[in-house]
Amino acid sequence: MKNTKTIKLVEGAVMVALAVVLSFVKIIKFPWGGSVTLLSMLPIVIYSIRNGVKWGMLVSVVYALLQMFIDLGEVVSWGLTASALIGTLVFDYIIAFSALGLAGIFRSRRILGEIAGIVLAVFLRYASHVVSGAVIFHSAGKIWESFATDNSWIYSLLYNGAYMLPEMIFTVIGAVILFAVPQTKKLIVKE
Repeated sequence: MKNTKTIKLVEGAVMVALAVVLSFVKIIKFPWGGSVTLLSMLPIVIYSIRNGVKWGMLVSVVYALLQMFIDLGEVVSWGLTASALIGTLVFDYIIAFSALGLAGIFRSRRILGEIAGIVLAVFLRYASHVVSGAVIFHSAGKIWESFATDNSWIYSLLYNGAYMLPEMIFTVIGAVILFAVPQTKKLIVKE
């Protein structure tokens, strides 16, 4: 079947919808944002691997905006200042979730490249959450009063790592399983 723009857009919409639905299945939910979900990043990274970074970025930005609007009520309830709220929306949603579109960056290098792309994309999402935690939340002060250590960077690395590391592991395992099944690999990887 010939891939046209329409097919890629429809496929992207389906993957975003699947990712959003999976994001509601939370295995662990953390008090100041973040959770371990049931493979919610997998549809986006698979889409990027299948269609390349350009299309992956387009779909991941849509996913980022949807995640932002879904969580907006909770984020606003944290009582952040206007600048901290904007920074949180930018770093914890737009930049973080958009990074998933980079998963297809090494797709030409087969399975190792695909796994490396997933790890890179999820790591960049993690890095964006770390920056948000260390800079924005620390400057907001309210949330950090009872939790912050002398080094907000260490706290942010540990807090965000507590949910992003399992997310990365589950996403990589999910992708490896899909790549191991010849029928799904044929659908995912364009030869």
